Amino acid sequence: MALLRLVLGPSRRRPERFYSVLSTHNLLSEHSLFMNLGYWADPGVRTLDEAGHALAELLGQTARLGPRDEVLDVGFGFGDQILHWLGRFQPRRFSGIDLTPLHVEVARERMVRAGVASRVGLLVGSATRMPFAPRCFDKVVALECAFHFDTREDFFAEAWRVLRPGGRLALTDILPLTGHRFSRPFQAVWQIPRENLYGREIYRARLVAAGFEDVEVHSIREHVYEPLLRFLRQRLEAPEIVHRMNPLLRLAGRPWWYAPLVRSTFDYVLATGVKPVSIAP
Repeated sequence: MALLRLVLGPSRRRPERFYSVLSTHNLLSEHSLFMNLGYWADPGVRTLDEAGHALAELLGQTARLGPRDEVLDVGFGFGDQILHWLGRFQPRRFSGIDLTPLHVEVARERMVRAGVASRVGLLVGSATRMPFAPRCFDKVVALECAFHFDTREDFFAEAWRVLRPGGRLALTDILPLTGHRFSRPFQAVWQIPRENLYGREIYRARLVAAGFEDVEVHSIREHVYEPLLRFLRQRLEAPEIVHRMNPLLRLAGRPWWYAPLVRSTFDYVLATGVKPVSIAP
Protein backbone atom coordinates (compact mmCIF):
# COMPACT_ATOMS: atom_id res chain seq x y z
CA MET A 1 0.00 0.00 0.00
CA ALA A 2 2.84 2.37 0.80
CA LEU A 3 4.39 1.73 -2.62
CA LEU A 4 1.01 2.26 -4.30
CA ARG A 5 0.55 5.59 -2.51
CA LEU A 6 4.06 6.49 -3.61
CA VAL A 7 3.06 6.27 -7.27
CA LEU A 8 -0.50 7.57 -7.04
CA GLY A 9 -0.25 10.15 -4.26
CA PRO A 10 0.19 13.92 -4.66
CA SER A 11 3.23 14.50 -6.83
CA ARG A 12 4.90 17.16 -4.69
CA ARG A 13 5.25 14.72 -1.80
CA ARG A 14 6.65 11.80 -3.76
CA PRO A 15 10.34 12.37 -2.98
CA GLU A 16 9.55 12.56 0.73
CA ARG A 17 7.39 9.43 0.51
CA PHE A 18 9.96 7.51 -1.49
CA TYR A 19 12.70 8.12 1.04
CA SER A 20 10.35 7.40 3.94
CA VAL A 21 9.49 4.02 2.38
CA LEU A 22 13.16 3.35 1.73
CA SER A 23 13.90 4.14 5.39
CA THR A 24 17.13 2.62 6.77
CA HIS A 25 16.45 -1.11 6.39
CA ASN A 26 16.04 -1.05 2.60
CA LEU A 27 19.49 0.37 1.89
CA LEU A 28 22.20 -1.67 0.16
CA SER A 29 25.06 -0.41 2.30
CA GLU A 30 26.66 -2.50 5.03
CA HIS A 31 27.83 -0.05 7.70
CA SER A 32 26.78 3.40 6.51
CA LEU A 33 23.43 4.91 5.56
CA PHE A 34 24.58 6.35 2.25
CA MET A 35 21.85 6.49 -0.40
CA ASN A 36 23.89 7.85 -3.31
CA LEU A 37 24.99 5.75 -6.28
CA GLY A 38 28.65 6.02 -5.33
CA TYR A 39 31.88 6.79 -7.14
CA TRP A 40 33.67 3.63 -8.28
CA ALA A 41 36.74 4.97 -10.12
CA ASP A 42 39.17 3.20 -7.77
CA PRO A 43 39.27 -0.54 -8.58
CA GLY A 44 39.69 -1.17 -4.85
CA VAL A 45 36.19 0.13 -4.12
CA ARG A 46 34.05 -2.96 -3.51
CA THR A 47 31.05 -1.86 -1.42
CA LEU A 48 28.44 0.85 -1.59
CA ASP A 49 29.81 2.19 1.71
CA GLU A 50 33.24 2.71 0.11
CA ALA A 51 31.73 4.14 -3.08
CA GLY A 52 29.52 6.49 -1.07
CA HIS A 53 32.51 7.80 0.87
CA ALA A 54 34.45 8.17 -2.40
CA LEU A 55 31.66 10.27 -3.91
CA ALA A 56 31.46 12.44 -0.79
CA GLU A 57 35.25 12.88 -0.91
CA LEU A 58 35.11 13.89 -4.57
CA LEU A 59 32.39 16.47 -3.89
CA GLY A 60 34.20 17.81 -0.82
CA GLN A 61 37.36 18.33 -2.85
CA THR A 62 35.39 19.94 -5.67
CA ALA A 63 33.73 22.32 -3.19
CA ARG A 64 37.18 23.06 -1.75
CA LEU A 65 35.90 22.61 1.79
CA GLY A 66 38.24 23.99 4.42
CA PRO A 67 38.58 24.71 8.15
CA ARG A 68 37.15 28.24 8.01
CA ASP A 69 34.06 27.37 5.99
CA GLU A 70 30.45 27.65 7.01
CA VAL A 71 28.78 25.04 4.79
CA LEU A 72 25.20 24.35 3.76
CA ASP A 73 24.40 20.77 2.73
CA VAL A 74 21.13 20.60 0.79
CA GLY A 75 19.46 17.18 0.77
CA PHE A 76 21.76 15.61 3.36
CA GLY A 77 19.92 12.29 3.75
CA PHE A 78 20.95 10.46 6.90
CA GLY A 79 24.02 12.67 7.29
CA ASP A 80 26.84 10.33 6.22
CA GLN A 81 28.49 12.91 3.99
CA ILE A 82 28.40 15.53 6.75
CA LEU A 83 30.19 13.13 9.10
CA HIS A 84 32.72 12.38 6.38
CA TRP A 85 33.36 16.06 5.63
CA LEU A 86 33.61 17.03 9.29
CA GLY A 87 36.34 14.46 9.83
CA ARG A 88 38.12 15.02 6.54
CA PHE A 89 38.00 18.81 5.99
CA GLN A 90 37.19 20.18 9.47
CA PRO A 91 34.87 23.05 8.39
CA ARG A 92 33.85 25.53 11.07
CA ARG A 93 30.12 24.71 10.93
CA PHE A 94 27.58 22.74 8.91
CA SER A 95 23.94 23.59 8.31
CA GLY A 96 21.65 21.20 6.49
CA ILE A 97 18.19 21.23 4.96
CA ASP A 98 16.23 18.17 3.82
CA LEU A 99 12.63 17.56 2.77
CA THR A 100 12.20 14.27 4.66
CA PRO A 101 11.52 14.48 8.44
CA LEU A 102 12.87 10.94 8.97
CA HIS A 103 16.23 12.01 7.54
CA VAL A 104 16.44 14.99 9.85
CA GLU A 105 15.49 12.95 12.91
CA VAL A 106 17.98 10.15 12.25
CA ALA A 107 20.77 12.50 11.16
CA ARG A 108 20.40 14.64 14.29
CA GLU A 109 20.70 11.54 16.49
CA ARG A 110 23.82 10.47 14.60
CA MET A 111 25.43 13.89 15.07
CA VAL A 112 24.80 13.63 18.82
CA ARG A 113 26.33 10.14 18.96
CA ALA A 114 29.35 11.35 16.98
CA GLY A 115 29.84 14.25 19.38
CA VAL A 116 29.53 16.93 16.67
CA ALA A 117 26.00 18.23 17.29
CA SER A 118 27.30 21.63 18.46
CA ARG A 119 28.79 22.20 14.98
CA VAL A 120 25.80 20.99 12.94
CA GLY A 121 22.29 22.41 12.55
CA LEU A 122 19.77 20.34 10.57
CA LEU A 123 16.31 21.47 9.44
CA VAL A 124 13.29 20.14 7.53
CA GLY A 125 12.74 22.39 4.55
CA SER A 126 12.76 23.02 0.82
CA ALA A 127 15.83 23.57 -1.34
CA THR A 128 13.92 26.18 -3.34
CA ARG A 129 12.70 28.20 -0.34
CA MET A 130 15.55 28.14 2.16
CA PRO A 131 15.06 29.73 5.60
CA PHE A 132 18.49 31.35 5.60
CA ALA A 133 19.61 34.96 5.32
CA PRO A 134 21.50 36.15 2.24
CA ARG A 135 25.28 35.74 2.16
CA CYS A 136 25.62 33.49 5.18
CA PHE A 137 27.54 30.49 3.72
CA ASP A 138 30.96 30.00 2.16
CA LYS A 139 29.99 26.76 0.41
CA VAL A 140 26.73 25.14 -0.69
CA VAL A 141 26.83 21.43 -1.55
CA ALA A 142 24.17 19.06 -2.86
CA LEU A 143 25.05 15.39 -3.16
CA GLU A 144 22.88 13.65 -5.76
CA CYS A 145 19.55 15.32 -5.01
CA ALA A 146 19.06 18.43 -7.17
CA PHE A 147 17.18 16.47 -9.86
CA HIS A 148 14.27 16.34 -7.36
CA PHE A 149 14.09 20.08 -6.80
CA ASP A 150 11.10 21.90 -8.24
CA THR A 151 12.87 23.45 -9.97
CA ARG A 152 16.62 23.06 -10.17
CA GLU A 153 16.91 26.66 -11.40
CA ASP A 154 15.09 27.86 -8.29
CA PHE A 155 17.67 25.99 -6.23
CA PHE A 156 20.50 27.61 -8.19
CA ALA A 157 18.98 31.01 -7.43
CA GLU A 158 18.64 30.19 -3.72
CA ALA A 159 22.19 28.85 -3.54
CA TRP A 160 23.47 32.08 -5.14
CA ARG A 161 21.43 34.12 -2.64
CA VAL A 162 22.76 32.41 0.50
CA LEU A 163 26.38 32.26 -0.66
CA ARG A 164 28.84 34.96 0.28
CA PRO A 165 30.69 36.68 -2.58
CA GLY A 166 33.43 34.31 -3.65
CA GLY A 167 31.47 31.35 -2.27
CA ARG A 168 31.22 28.09 -4.18
CA LEU A 169 28.33 25.82 -5.17
CA ALA A 170 29.26 22.17 -5.82
CA LEU A 171 26.96 19.28 -6.58
CA THR A 172 26.63 15.87 -8.14
CA ASP A 173 23.48 15.30 -10.13
CA ILE A 174 21.56 12.85 -12.29
CA LEU A 175 20.31 14.04 -15.67
CA PRO A 176 19.53 12.62 -19.09
CA LEU A 177 22.13 12.45 -21.79
CA THR A 178 21.68 15.17 -24.38
CA GLY A 179 18.82 14.29 -26.71
CA HIS A 180 17.26 11.74 -24.32
CA ARG A 181 14.56 11.74 -21.67
CA PHE A 182 13.89 9.62 -18.62
CA SER A 183 11.00 7.14 -18.76
CA ARG A 184 7.65 8.25 -17.34
CA PRO A 185 7.67 5.62 -14.53
CA PHE A 186 11.10 6.82 -13.37
CA GLN A 187 9.90 10.43 -13.44
CA ALA A 188 6.73 9.54 -11.54
CA VAL A 189 8.35 7.65 -8.68
CA TRP A 190 11.30 10.00 -8.26
CA GLN A 191 9.26 13.15 -8.96
CA ILE A 192 11.64 14.73 -11.44
CA PRO A 193 10.02 17.90 -12.77
CA ARG A 194 9.89 18.15 -16.54
CA GLU A 195 11.75 21.44 -16.23
CA ASN A 196 14.79 19.50 -14.97
CA LEU A 197 15.04 17.22 -18.00
CA TYR A 198 17.94 18.73 -19.90
CA GLY A 199 21.49 17.72 -20.70
CA ARG A 200 24.93 18.84 -19.66
CA GLU A 201 25.30 21.92 -21.86
CA ILE A 202 21.98 23.41 -20.79
CA TYR A 203 22.88 22.57 -17.18
CA ARG A 204 26.02 24.67 -17.53
CA ALA A 205 24.13 27.50 -19.22
CA ARG A 206 21.58 27.66 -16.41
CA LEU A 207 24.27 27.86 -13.74
CA VAL A 208 25.77 30.77 -15.68
CA ALA A 209 22.33 32.37 -16.02
CA ALA A 210 21.91 32.11 -12.23
CA GLY A 211 24.99 34.32 -11.85
CA PHE A 212 27.78 31.82 -11.25
CA GLU A 213 31.27 32.18 -12.71
CA ASP A 214 33.98 29.61 -13.41
CA VAL A 215 31.25 27.08 -14.07
CA GLU A 216 32.34 23.52 -14.76
CA VAL A 217 30.05 20.56 -15.50
CA HIS A 218 31.81 17.23 -16.05
CA SER A 219 30.30 13.84 -16.72
CA ILE A 220 31.57 11.05 -14.45
CA ARG A 221 28.98 8.50 -15.58
CA GLU A 222 31.59 5.87 -16.49
CA HIS A 223 32.65 5.75 -12.84
CA VAL A 224 29.09 5.49 -11.53
CA TYR A 225 26.60 3.44 -13.52
CA GLU A 226 28.47 0.47 -14.97
CA PRO A 227 30.35 -0.49 -11.78
CA LEU A 228 27.18 0.10 -9.76
CA LEU A 229 25.23 -2.28 -12.01
CA ARG A 230 27.87 -4.97 -11.47
CA PHE A 231 27.68 -4.42 -7.72
CA LEU A 232 23.87 -4.62 -7.64
CA ARG A 233 23.77 -8.01 -9.36
CA GLN A 234 25.68 -9.54 -6.43
CA ARG A 235 24.49 -7.40 -3.53
CA LEU A 236 20.78 -8.00 -4.14
CA GLU A 237 21.38 -11.75 -3.72
CA ALA A 238 23.21 -11.42 -0.40
CA PRO A 239 21.35 -13.27 2.41
CA GLU A 240 21.36 -10.15 4.57
CA ILE A 241 19.57 -8.17 1.85
CA VAL A 242 17.10 -10.97 1.09
CA HIS A 243 16.24 -11.10 4.79
CA ARG A 244 15.72 -7.40 5.53
CA MET A 245 14.84 -5.64 2.28
CA ASN A 246 11.27 -5.13 1.08
CA PRO A 247 10.82 -7.84 -1.61
CA LEU A 248 9.12 -5.45 -4.04
CA LEU A 249 11.95 -2.94 -3.72
CA ARG A 250 14.46 -5.74 -4.11
CA LEU A 251 12.69 -6.86 -7.28
CA ALA A 252 12.57 -3.30 -8.60
CA GLY A 253 16.30 -2.96 -7.88
CA ARG A 254 17.34 -5.87 -10.10
CA PRO A 255 19.34 -4.31 -12.94
CA TRP A 256 18.40 -6.72 -15.71
CA TRP A 257 15.30 -4.71 -16.67
CA TYR A 258 16.68 -1.16 -16.46
CA ALA A 259 20.41 -1.55 -17.22
CA PRO A 260 20.05 -0.93 -21.00
CA LEU A 261 18.06 2.23 -20.30
CA VAL A 262 20.64 3.48 -17.81
CA ARG A 263 23.50 2.85 -20.24
CA SER A 264 21.81 4.66 -23.12
CA THR A 265 19.97 7.49 -21.32
CA PHE A 266 21.52 8.48 -17.98
CA ASP A 267 24.25 11.03 -17.42
CA TYR A 268 25.88 11.79 -14.07
CA VAL A 269 27.66 15.09 -13.53
CA LEU A 270 29.97 16.81 -11.10
CA ALA A 271 29.25 20.55 -11.27
CA THR A 272 30.60 23.67 -9.63
CA GLY A 273 30.35 27.43 -9.87
CA VAL A 274 31.52 30.49 -7.93
CA LYS A 275 29.52 33.53 -6.86
CA PRO A 276 31.41 36.60 -8.13
CA VAL A 277 33.37 38.60 -5.60
CA SER A 278 32.49 41.91 -7.22
CA ILE A 279 28.70 42.15 -7.12
CA ALA A 280 26.28 44.91 -6.25
CA PRO A 281 25.25 45.03 -2.56
